[in-house]
Amino acid sequence: MSVSAYLDGLSDETKRADSRTLIKLMQQLTGEKPKMWWPSIVGFGNVRYQYESGREGDMPIAAFSPRKPAIVIYGMNNFPEANELAAKLGKCEIQGSCLYIKRLADIDLEILEGMIVKSMAATREKHPG
Repeated sequence: MSVSAYLDGLSDETKRADSRTLIKLMQQLTGEKPKMWWPSIVGFGNVRYQYESGREGDMPIAAFSPRKPAIVIYGMNNFPEANELAAKLGKCEIQGSCLYIKRLADIDLEILEGMIVKSMAATREKHPG
């Protein structure tokens, strides 16, 4: 499924609009076009990872999913200042490595942009290949 078709299928207009805003932001920050990763994740770029166990695979350098309860932004707790910045971000929650936001109107987009940049740098440092 294309990213456009996926977004058009979202019933929540706010999530659709917020998703389009996140696409513009992440595309600008990554220099990559969005593509669907799995059934409901919009991702940008590609990073090859390998765990100590030997398991390896590919993942986007930046990604989000407009889920029903919240928009999930992935990999947002992999740098030292993550919790401190999340506390300044606005109405959000960090669980594991994911940031959960109900609406972009509830947060400071400049802080989110900084968090995405830091997350991408941490991911590239951990998975340089």
